[in-house]
Amino acid sequence: MRIGPILLLLTLAPQALAGDSPSATDIIKSAMDVWRGESSDGEMTMTIHRPDWERSMTIHSRTKGLDKSFLIVKAPKKDAGNATLLLDDDMWSYSPRIKRVIKIPSSMMAQSWMGSDLSNRDITKDTDVIDEYDHTLMGTREENGHTIYQIRAIPHEDAPVVWGQEIYRIRDDFLMLEQEFWDQDNQLVKTIRTLEHQTINGRPVGTRMRVQDQNKPNEWTELTINSIEFDVEIDDNIFTVGQLRSAR
Repeated sequence: MRIGPILLLLTLAPQALAGDSPSATDIIKSAMDVWRGESSDGEMTMTIHRPDWERSMTIHSRTKGLDKSFLIVKAPKKDAGNATLLLDDDMWSYSPRIKRVIKIPSSMMAQSWMGSDLSNRDITKDTDVIDEYDHTLMGTREENGHTIYQIRAIPHEDAPVVWGQEIYRIRDDFLMLEQEFWDQDNQLVKTIRTLEHQTINGRPVGTRMRVQDQNKPNEWTELTINSIEFDVEIDDNIFTVGQLRSAR
């Protein structure tokens, strides 16, 4: 769940795009609306796989709009209570072991989130591609009765991003099938792929997604949606540092 995401999921039914040929920007915006929407309340399992070990965590996730997320680990017992708060581009974490709330500084944004293949920056920057990038429709293909759009996103010269480009493959119902992250040297670094999806309340939902480093084929992180509710009422007080301190 660009986790939202990756982590951090969808809540709005896709809206029809004006005209017969939607622009690349319109397609990405609609996919992001499906990805986040107005609000969500759900539970997911995050599985981190390495060649010699594997571990899973159950995470309760609540989101509101594009800029508020609250995530708390429910299981296993040794990880329970670890929580993350996202407000706009800011991130705080809480650890029950040290009983402290820590604001994540910019110098730590490239570090792994919860030991996964997602970075702290991945979690907080999921909508930057709309405002900080130019979008080009590279082509389309037909697959299983759907049109698949392939879109290249190039960051603006002054954009505060680390990637040289991102490439998206989005279905015509705005299900995000794949996202590629390329570095400044035009080398593929990481991918996020939708492996399984379902239609829930008329919405296409990616129910199992895999995040993988291109140079580490035997390592990956999967996000599996266990349950999800859309367009639910969530008090804004949930998304506060005070609530993070009392996470349990």
